[in-house]
Amino acid sequence: MKQTVRVPDLGGFKDVAVIDVLVKPGDRVEVETPLVTLESDKATMDVPSTAAGTVESVAVRAGDKVNTGSPVIVLEVAEAGDTSDQTMPRAMLRAPEPYGGEPYLDTVPLQPMSGAASSPAPGGASAAAPAAAVGAGVAPGPHSYDYDLVVLGAGPGGYTAAFRAADLGLRVALVERSPTLGGVCLNVGCVPSKALLHAAKVIEDAQAMAAHGVRFGAPEVDAAKLREWKDSVVGRLTGGLKNLARQRKVTVVHGSARFASPHELQLDDGGVGQKLSFQQCIIAAGSESVMLPGLPDDPRVIDSTGALELDLPRSLLVVGGGIIGLEMATVYAALGVKVSVVELTDGLMPGCDRDLVRPLEKRITSRYERIMVSTRATSIESTQEGLRVTFAGGKAPEPQVYGKVLVAVGRSPNGKRIGAEAAGVQVDDRGYVSVDRQMRTNVPHIFAIGDIVGQPMLAHKATHEGKVAAEVVAGLKSHFDASVIPSVAYTDPEIAWVGLTETDAKTRGVAYERAVFPWSASGRSLALGRDEGFTKLLFDPQTHRVVGGGIVGTNAGDLISEIAFAIEMGADAADIGLTIHPHPTLSETVAMAAETFEGTITDLYAPRKKSRPAR
Repeated sequence: MKQTVRVPDLGGFKDVAVIDVLVKPGDRVEVETPLVTLESDKATMDVPSTAAGTVESVAVRAGDKVNTGSPVIVLEVAEAGDTSDQTMPRAMLRAPEPYGGEPYLDTVPLQPMSGAASSPAPGGASAAAPAAAVGAGVAPGPHSYDYDLVVLGAGPGGYTAAFRAADLGLRVALVERSPTLGGVCLNVGCVPSKALLHAAKVIEDAQAMAAHGVRFGAPEVDAAKLREWKDSVVGRLTGGLKNLARQRKVTVVHGSARFASPHELQLDDGGVGQKLSFQQCIIAAGSESVMLPGLPDDPRVIDSTGALELDLPRSLLVVGGGIIGLEMATVYAALGVKVSVVELTDGLMPGCDRDLVRPLEKRITSRYERIMVSTRATSIESTQEGLRVTFAGGKAPEPQVYGKVLVAVGRSPNGKRIGAEAAGVQVDDRGYVSVDRQMRTNVPHIFAIGDIVGQPMLAHKATHEGKVAAEVVAGLKSHFDASVIPSVAYTDPEIAWVGLTETDAKTRGVAYERAVFPWSASGRSLALGRDEGFTKLLFDPQTHRVVGGGIVGTNAGDLISEIAFAIEMGADAADIGLTIHPHPTLSETVAMAAETFEGTITDLYAPRKKSRPAR
């Protein structure tokens, strides 16, 4: 029998745009299968099917305008029943809790894509709902779910998504396999490593002052105490997240989870598993360290998580000369460990411009036992004396014995560990999940963010993606539109870059012009005793707009944000150079690089004068 599914009640909205058609004739749909996506100037929503059957015909196309009652599809329904046309009921969404009050204990009817909720809260209170909570993509229809949204993974992207969605009035559950929130970044990644890098910097700075008349005794490293301090930093942050989740009424569920169906997660909590049903889901399952094949089963072979335990060996080999490996090498070298690094490519930190890496290479060459590029570790053998490593390459040394080997050759996304096939989510051979600019997967009500959607695998990228996904789930017209994403290596010296790199520009044939300000001409850098750095800006030759930049030196990671902001805002060299920067600071090196490009700098002799483009 045939049934026509029609557009539900749109409140006062008329001529609402169809932005996506999600089914085609011949498709089999179930109750709640999204059919089309609508978008007004306030929000977006998916129109779900109210019956199960086979799509006979589709009545709309992307770009069409529809109103309440407009036909969407015609279904061939096998079961006998009501043959009348099916118009879906008004969506039932959870309204946001009043500011400073108790959360709503029940759902209230809201008009899809309207501007505010007018239904009273329990007890007679009333509150205006933001547009995000109204007309959201979440529309329960005839089914009820445990949660409007379930976020799988509580790293920086996951908890950001959960908290943002809760702020927009949705019932949210946050599922995390670890006993604490924060994911890899807060627990065993970004945050604890930076705590240890600070300790390393204190040691290095104290030793450097000896040349300037201030001498300290040799540091006494209490690894257990240092580890305890590192853990306390992590504990404060993860504890803070727990409180934020409680304040927002986000349900935190601990345990490993896999998809059981398009609207269910199967939770394995170590005991009796349970299922969580959701209307929409955000996958934020992250990544894990890649371990090389053929490694011995030996506790002395560690990854970055094991390196944070600070069981200090006499010697350490870091396999992989990327950011993670070099950061941990910085820590261990400062703590008195003899460090060697082996990198398969012809230079450290692949992907970064060579001129930015050069000051780091120069500094660590005199501090590390060996730096081996264009070399690979071919085998690692466990012996009583240590780990015997064999190398291959043009300048490979004889086999060497190390107390520990840190494998830091990259990270792999967890796309194949979440049972995505049960939900119909497509995962590629490497474990990545493809998404559009709204972070939506091929399954319209399931989103993905963070490491699992591709490079760069950075926490600050994941947090922005998390906000976008949460806002789209809640019905806002949001999308990921970052022009650039900065990268930082917290080595000594720090290296940071953003936007177009010279390496990429040359590979792609992109025209650019560059300007460099050496920190040897910076009063602040000289006062710090660290004048090996520089600030580099890349410009569009025609418009003089900033298109990229890099910094190597003290606090480069803090300074790079100005260049990122300049690119996002379309600033040109004059905009930066004419902005008064405080003196003496490291931040003024950004302005001086811009002045160097324009030929207006007085701190260096640069006679070439640039003609400013018309504004």
